Amino acid sequence: MSNNPSFVLQGIEKVVFEERPVPTIKDDEVLVEVKKTGICGSDVHFLVHGRIGDFIVENPMVLGHESAGIVNKVGSKVKHLKAGDRVAMEPGATCRVCDACKTGRYELCPDIIFAATPPHDGTLARYYPIPADLCYKLPDHLTLEDGAMMEPLSVGVHSVYNIGGLRAGQSVVIFGAGPVGLLCMAVAKALGASRVIAVDIVQSRLDFAKTYAATDIYVPPPFAPGETKIQYSERNAKTMREQLGITERGLGSIDLVLDASGAEVSIQTGVFIVKHGGTFVQVGMGAPEITFPVTTMLVKEVNFKGSFRYGPGDYQLSVGLASQGRVDLKSLITHRFTFEQAVEAFAINRAGKSEDGKPVIKAIISGPDVSVNDH
Repeated sequence: MSNNPSFVLQGIEKVVFEERPVPTIKDDEVLVEVKKTGICGSDVHFLVHGRIGDFIVENPMVLGHESAGIVNKVGSKVKHLKAGDRVAMEPGATCRVCDACKTGRYELCPDIIFAATPPHDGTLARYYPIPADLCYKLPDHLTLEDGAMMEPLSVGVHSVYNIGGLRAGQSVVIFGAGPVGLLCMAVAKALGASRVIAVDIVQSRLDFAKTYAATDIYVPPPFAPGETKIQYSERNAKTMREQLGITERGLGSIDLVLDASGAEVSIQTGVFIVKHGGTFVQVGMGAPEITFPVTTMLVKEVNFKGSFRYGPGDYQLSVGLASQGRVDLKSLITHRFTFEQAVEAFAINRAGKSEDGKPVIKAIISGPDVSVNDH
């Protein structure tokens, strides 16, 4: 049976619409009719470069992984879902038997089947098969667009709450005011952070961050002639302290730093700005190798951690925060497209703004036959 239009990456800078068979499902899976899909930076990266690190596109691959939809069919063992249920989709099926899965860190499963990560197809199609326990029913007052935003929100929840261990009353600095950085700010605010400082080199992004979830904003200075990156980062941290009244220890110090930019100088500055005994979480992907102030990290006993995707409980907390109105998802969605406009959607996402000059925060593509205004 075919009737499954799909948006397929065939190679670098080459995408096509294909008619594919409707997937069959196992007895513990559901078939979801995908209604809303957000464009992620990784989707764009695969389109432009054909790879992210060791993940290389060698065969045609359906793009997309930030999705929500309506259950079309359920497997024989599925009890908690039925056809017609509106669900957010967690797009990473794990093996459930390896050490990572057994110890509650399933995001580290070596055999994870993650949507739109080679060699696995993504969700930009009419239908997507998924284990039933990775579908989260949406409360009636949340839209399917909200459901699609649960994926990037879960990245924020994972990095701030699960990995960063944020507690109410703590101070946070977040480098990068793109979608993931903004959602990290929103999560920090929702969980009771006393101070949420947004850092970016683009003033318009910071202006939005200030209205969205940040208590303070900071624009790094330009490089001085002959300055190395480490020298710049030390000076940048010193300037941040002076401008924002940040101390090295105690009251006024920074408990948690998250880098959602991947920029080398942001990572360096973050290590210099975090308090003694504080925590640094790396969320953004940038250059695979950087110069790192390891002695500073050692002397300050900084807890330096990586954050990758999301794990147990992250989607549930995301749905909870959104349904309680503690995280605003709607104001992050700046552009909407029909399925047939997917090529245009990716082009505008890459450009960072539409032809009318409106900056892109998050672009959403509707499923086949779904109106762009049906949100």
